[in-house]
Amino acid sequence: QVQLVESGGGLVQAGGSLRVSCAASGHTFSSYTMGWFRQAPGKEREFVAAIDWSAGSTYYADSVKGRFTISRDSAKKTVYLQMNSLKPEDTAVYYCAGKYGSWSIFNRYGYDYWGQGTQVTVSS
Repeated sequence: QVQLVESGGGLVQAGGSLRVSCAASGHTFSSYTMGWFRQAPGKEREFVAAIDWSAGSTYYADSVKGRFTISRDSAKKTVYLQMNSLKPEDTAVYYCAGKYGSWSIFNRYGYDYWGQGTQVTVSS
């Protein structure tokens, strides 16, 4: 069992920045993918970004490419999502997710473990 604990959500003005964190504990693996998804009110949960833990390869949704950066700290077993140039449409609950392997990383149903979610609100 893998546990994911998120932190760093909050309220930020449009154009501002925020970094959310997700710390993993439990039985983790060397071949692992960590991702961020978000869910706005009344909308489906959507892919935001992912990182291959071993290789460090990163993947982004078109809507956040160039503004968001996903990174990892292996020693802390933590994944980060740095969000810059935030827009009101970025407002959502952001979820950290993990899975074994590197396939189906853009699909929320391909992930095995989820954090509790952290609210990010961008005001205009």
